[in-house]
Amino acid sequence: MNLHLSQIVKNFGSQTVLDHIDLTVESGELFFLLGPSGCGKTTLLRIIAGFLDPDQGDIHFNKKRMNPISAHKRNTALVFQNYALWPHLSVFENVAYGLRVRKLRGQELQTEVETALKRVKMSAFSNRKPTTLSGGQQQRVALARALVVNPDLLLFDEPLSNLDAQLRTEMRAEIKRLHGENPITSLYVTHDQEEALSLADRIAVMREGKIEQVGTPMEIYTQPANRFVASFIGEINFVASDSSLRNFFPGTKNETCAFRPEHVRISPDGIPATVRFSAYLGSQNELLLETADGEMIKARVSEFIPEGTALYFQVDEQHLLRFPEETGDSR
Repeated sequence: MNLHLSQIVKNFGSQTVLDHIDLTVESGELFFLLGPSGCGKTTLLRIIAGFLDPDQGDIHFNKKRMNPISAHKRNTALVFQNYALWPHLSVFENVAYGLRVRKLRGQELQTEVETALKRVKMSAFSNRKPTTLSGGQQQRVALARALVVNPDLLLFDEPLSNLDAQLRTEMRAEIKRLHGENPITSLYVTHDQEEALSLADRIAVMREGKIEQVGTPMEIYTQPANRFVASFIGEINFVASDSSLRNFFPGTKNETCAFRPEHVRISPDGIPATVRFSAYLGSQNELLLETADGEMIKARVSEFIPEGTALYFQVDEQHLLRFPEETGDSR
């Protein structure tokens, strides 16, 4: 199912939360809304689900205008941050709930629930109560409950934010697997860059109610549209036009150069610096380099380099990004 949003506006009092949003999600995409807290991404998700009405604009599922259609008739399913499972019902009954609302009964209901639980690897927990399960297991049940109703659109509202780092990694792989097996059109809200980069087919980066850029994870990371996108997606070093480092990074007068820490290359010559901070991270070493003029540069290199080491570094031209200086905090 194709999702199309046209000129969506939402105001809460005098505050504009969504400012003329245009967006298309293609059929079968795992599409991410990524941005800082308060940027409007969850409000947009709730408008698509039918829980909120836009003040302006249109929502289309395929070519059907959905604005007047109530939430329970949109055939969407929502996976919540806090799981939203019924604590007094078994795992089986939690998953079956949506089917019972749709008047499904008997062997057909039994088969659909068992199939959904098998898909998320929770068959063995069918008779357990949610409170006896780990966070990761509860989120699997929430996924099964969403998938069992065969929605046209699957909505995720920061579903992994309550899990620890290891469980988040496991659940990312699980969501990727499930989407690969059954590519339902999906819209996923998160503020976690790593989550978006590792899972998304495409990403819309949002700020203050507007979409700053839409693209694949690689496009967003390697070709950011502006300074905000560049700084929000991963770490980056900015070199202003009046910096002493500009002798090493040629550019026009009112232009900021930028480069990722992983593109810093330790070399026999180049820019002199001293290692002020060094953190061994196993597969890489994270450095904070101080230049002769006191500028700080983040770097990630493969070898361990102790603090206090004097060295030289370079950044190859192909890895330099350039932005007009006035776009720092403007649109």
